[in-house]
Amino acid sequence: MMPTSSWVQEVVGRPCDALSPRFDVLSNLKIMKRLKSVEQIAMVPYLARWLLLSSVLGALAGSASALFLFALDRATNTRLDHPWLIWLLPVAGFLTGWIYHRIGKSVEGGNNLLIDEIHDPQKIVPKRMAPLVLVATVVTHLFGGSAGREGTAVQMGGALADRVTHLFDLGREDRRILLMAGIAAGFSSVFGTPLAGAIFGLEVLAIGRLRYDALLACLAASVVADAVCRLWGIHHTMYAIPFVPPVTVLGFGSATIAGIAFGVVGMLFADSTHALSALIKCKISYAPFRPVLGGAVVAILATVLNVPQYLGLGIPTIVQAFNGPLPVYDFAGKFGFTVVTLASGFKGGEVTPLFYIGATLGNALGHILALPIPVLAGLGFVAVFAGAANTPIASTVMAIELFGPQIGVYAALACVVSYLFSGHTGIYRAQRVGHAKHPLIPAGMRLADIPAWRRARRKAATVAAQP
Repeated sequence: MMPTSSWVQEVVGRPCDALSPRFDVLSNLKIMKRLKSVEQIAMVPYLARWLLLSSVLGALAGSASALFLFALDRATNTRLDHPWLIWLLPVAGFLTGWIYHRIGKSVEGGNNLLIDEIHDPQKIVPKRMAPLVLVATVVTHLFGGSAGREGTAVQMGGALADRVTHLFDLGREDRRILLMAGIAAGFSSVFGTPLAGAIFGLEVLAIGRLRYDALLACLAASVVADAVCRLWGIHHTMYAIPFVPPVTVLGFGSATIAGIAFGVVGMLFADSTHALSALIKCKISYAPFRPVLGGAVVAILATVLNVPQYLGLGIPTIVQAFNGPLPVYDFAGKFGFTVVTLASGFKGGEVTPLFYIGATLGNALGHILALPIPVLAGLGFVAVFAGAANTPIASTVMAIELFGPQIGVYAALACVVSYLFSGHTGIYRAQRVGHAKHPLIPAGMRLADIPAWRRARRKAATVAAQP
């Protein structure tokens, strides 16, 4: 081992033979402290840079979400005041489809386009993405389509992030980080959950893997976006769970069983939406006619069955799910109306309908499981989304932000089990497999490519088995 005096001489570049032992030790300590402090000093400009970029993006995304939520609220109130507007849903669908067919093909991918750009940057996110999806989503809700709002906010956040990227002339890796921050900012501001939004921006890209290089940017953008949205006077719906029982064996088992149900329903929702969308595209070649069909089906069924609660966001029914028993089939009704609406080409998001489906399914499970109905409604609220989006950590944090820390253990259990039982599918088909839920699925594969991979694998196995 090199003597201490020689080490000091090599570091500071001067003789140390004449130094006293006490001075030798002090020099070591000072030099080591100086070397260690270099990393912290270098972190200061990094911190300032990303706080600035993320704050600018958060302010823009929060303002865009505030405008969107204001317009959405007006559209919903107008539809409720004029129920006959539902009969214009096919016309609205044609106009939306025609506009996207003419000038919106480059942004048709929506959230999946953003995820693909983060994984494999190819081109600029078109400026038209934000205004197109904002107007199209408001139109969907104005005329009674069953859709959400997360997709719109996330796409606006991503489009604005790309504008900030080019404004500051950022490189490829920085652009990836800022796009993730845009997703986080959009999600945070539209739901009022800054911590869940930050984690969602990190977690949604790949199953079983987080990207910590974007942690600061996602957190800062998420917090600023939520704060700015609230400063514009936007108020988010409050959900109350009056009592969460202590964790017991019976409660643990009930949350596990509920998590399995939530995961299967989340999987069925994603698969049904993708399958019906593929079928409609196969049968109707001219894109603007697809939402005409979907709009007609929604309008006729909503009128004949007299189920206005399945239209729009469905926030009043979600609130009711926390307050008392609802019809056990409510989750299935919202499931069907949302699948038809989104699969036929209307714009919006999947998350709020998933909240509705989960809360009402949890409400129904309250008749047979050993947890209070409000608790199961809250677990379903976040866990169906966790399974359908493959985001168990963000969903757990969302439960804590919305319902309080007392639900944390039950929410984590339900979300993780739901995530596992939803399989390798999801509402975002551009997600990659970072760490598979079971070892049969290769890492790096897009969810959209897994069905073809499975078919090829089965075919190869059949050929190999033949004599």
